[in-house]
Amino acid sequence: MSGESKEDLVASIERTLARGFPDVEVVDLDVSPAAALTVYIDRPGGVDLDVCAAVSGALDELRERYALEVSSPGLHRRLRTATHFAGALGRQVAVKLASPRDGRSNFRGVLTAADAESVTLALTSGGVTSLPLREIASAHVVYDFATNGGRRE
Repeated sequence: MSGESKEDLVASIERTLARGFPDVEVVDLDVSPAAALTVYIDRPGGVDLDVCAAVSGALDELRERYALEVSSPGLHRRLRTATHFAGALGRQVAVKLASPRDGRSNFRGVLTAADAESVTLALTSGGVTSLPLREIASAHVVYDFATNGGRRE
């Protein structure tokens, strides 16, 4: 990632977008080994192709270092921050820990609580667990087409 951490890159992108796109949130980003950068954005009311194109133009200086793509977070929205988790309360989520806990790394259930330190899931397999945010390697909303009748929320 050309010497900068993911967190530094997200912060830099957020600063750039704050000027012209104050309602756009950087949900997450991916950097491939081949220096391709995908920035996932969202905003109230959703993201369309015009918004992605405008944000891409605002991030033009990144094209010197990366092959840049700007995208919506999609139905299986990633959860990266305490704010993301708080916005997904009541939703089905999948969480992967960086290191196993009691021999288990993957958890799935309804997100029942979230704060700056941890998230709590009512597990699909039964029971409840609390997971520290600092131990979460990745997490995303699990979109349920049966519950949502195939319509996007």
